[in-house]
Amino acid sequence: MTAAQAADPAPPANTEARTPLTDLGKDDPYKWMEEIEGERPMAWAKAQNTRSLAVLQGDSRYAGLEAQALAILNAKDRVPGVSFAGDGSLRNFWQDADHVRGLWRRTTLESYRTADPQWETILDIDALSKAENANWVFKGANCLPPEETRCLLTLSDGGKDAVTIREFDTTTKAFVPGGFALPEGKQNVAWLDKDTLLVAREWEPGQVTKSSYPYVVKALKRGQALADAKEVFRGTPDDVSASAYTLTDADGKVVAVLANRGVSFFEAETYLLTDAGPVKLPLPLKHSIQAYVAGQMVVSLEQDWPERNFKTGDLISFDLAAFKADPAKAVATLVLRPTAKQSVEGVTTTRDRLVVGLLDNVTGAALVYAHGPQGWTHQKLALPANSTIGLGSTSQKDDRLFVSVTGYLTPSTYWLADAASLKLEQVKASPARFDASTHVVEQFEATSSDGVKIPYFVVRPRGVKYDGSAPTLLYAYGGFQVSMTPAYSGVMGKLWLERGGTYVVANIRGGGEFGPAWHDAALKANRQKAYDDFFAVSQDLIDRKITSPRRLGIMGGSNGGLLMGVALTQRPELYNAIVVQVPLFDMIRYSQIGAGASWVGEYGDPAIPSERAVIAKYDPYSNLKAGRKYPEVFIETSTKDDRVHPAHARKAAARLEELGYPVLYYENIDGGHAASANLAETARRQALEYVYLSKKLMD
Repeated sequence: MTAAQAADPAPPANTEARTPLTDLGKDDPYKWMEEIEGERPMAWAKAQNTRSLAVLQGDSRYAGLEAQALAILNAKDRVPGVSFAGDGSLRNFWQDADHVRGLWRRTTLESYRTADPQWETILDIDALSKAENANWVFKGANCLPPEETRCLLTLSDGGKDAVTIREFDTTTKAFVPGGFALPEGKQNVAWLDKDTLLVAREWEPGQVTKSSYPYVVKALKRGQALADAKEVFRGTPDDVSASAYTLTDADGKVVAVLANRGVSFFEAETYLLTDAGPVKLPLPLKHSIQAYVAGQMVVSLEQDWPERNFKTGDLISFDLAAFKADPAKAVATLVLRPTAKQSVEGVTTTRDRLVVGLLDNVTGAALVYAHGPQGWTHQKLALPANSTIGLGSTSQKDDRLFVSVTGYLTPSTYWLADAASLKLEQVKASPARFDASTHVVEQFEATSSDGVKIPYFVVRPRGVKYDGSAPTLLYAYGGFQVSMTPAYSGVMGKLWLERGGTYVVANIRGGGEFGPAWHDAALKANRQKAYDDFFAVSQDLIDRKITSPRRLGIMGGSNGGLLMGVALTQRPELYNAIVVQVPLFDMIRYSQIGAGASWVGEYGDPAIPSERAVIAKYDPYSNLKAGRKYPEVFIETSTKDDRVHPAHARKAAARLEELGYPVLYYENIDGGHAASANLAETARRQALEYVYLSKKLMD
């Protein structure tokens, strides 16, 4: 089989005649806003910024809130998160007021244990940006095991997803002369060996998918021109993307080379790359290769696999050697089957152990698995209960790993765990950033329109009166199997809770709190269920008299920004404030804007009439109407966001203004999808949000 033959197009999921893309939104008067950095849309955005910032920054509270946020974000006593490196060091990326773009640095475990670790700078991103007259945002390093001294540094211009990749030597603390250097693009790279990379990128102009991601993977040798790289795998332009990666043992030896063909956002084919060509593996489309340890390849399933008697959410494993020899006959072993209220949140490996982060009714646990002649056995790490537990960096030299523990009112603590002995050592604890003594955390359930119980957390003042007067901020996401778990936010606590606010997080369908089935319940034709869940939680807060429509505000970003748009157009009477962050909003044209085509698996395809009919019912952009009692919304986006295009936010604001509604709008010129290229910009954005919420809900 040749690389070009490796990925035959999957049959279309829907055989309806497709509407020409040029016909979708063809009469939209604001299509010109889709020119991301065009002169006209940029002039419009700057004028909006000037007007809105005058209102929000002109508020007497703004300066104080921004200063408090910046002090927390830049605090010197923040706990630096670290990762194990193969050279024996611990590495960290750090930003503060003196290092706005950040320092990539290292220390030793012994020093890290002390109150004042001694850090050695590996690379100063501020100095690099100045020297190269560039607007670099550091997006991480991919280092070659086992020593991990040769690294592929990912640098973004202003925070875009399109990145430049350059080879760096942590020993000399310099870029490698004549080393690997990939020009800007949406790309992904993996080490095959010290002189070979597996690269997926736009090799020829236009050689990207409809989602704007690469679908051709090539092997690039050291010193070789990009044009001379050898193709090893090819997807199709109709896919979301393609990539290649390796599975390595604890000593850095490559045990398998795999390619991923993203058929849709949630469906993928995995191929074993062999000397004879790619070999498609007999796995269900909704699966994820999670890890390799103790000779076992660990796979999570996001759909039932009836041929093997496995269920959605199962974690399974194969003996890799047997699987490579005959994938069809290799025996799969069950590692873990979550209950209806559980979900596998994270999987990682130490040298000899598999570690699983498990959610149980939105509360975390960490399970350690060992593989032996009798299969898998497991034990639980004795970490604090009723917390969110995050699996951090692991060592491949032994069985140690870092684990974080956090909650809404509990500052994060950082633990060093030994997965073999189960020994735990708390190495760091974050200082409190606000007075949590006045608040309590509760978990309630609301009943959605179809009778399903939707859990949500309430963080409220102890003495709150159940008379509907509490200023309340409700947050949710509800998509892409992303779980909303309790987490400590010093800025939210200081700028909202400490000032008497109540904070609520809703675990609506579309997320991953209860596994893949919780997500699948709100896909495509069932999308409205996520919105109904959100409205049910909103109404439950009002019915319990925790708050009232006058005092209830909501916030969400990206897919959560779409949720905010739906809330605005479907149930505006429930809310007095809506913060719409980097949103999807024009759902009729979303698949043509930015990386939108990659999300058809989540929302459906607007070019297919029956799927467009579903989308049109909740599409915020086309459902904005005159004569409704909409609250004044605050819409935020970023010019550099090449994932969720800023045109969504621009169009939303322009359409609202056209209909005669007041609207506040802020477009960050840098920052990418996270809208925060540096901590100063993050502090500004958060201060703007809490001024707006204070004006609407507290005044």
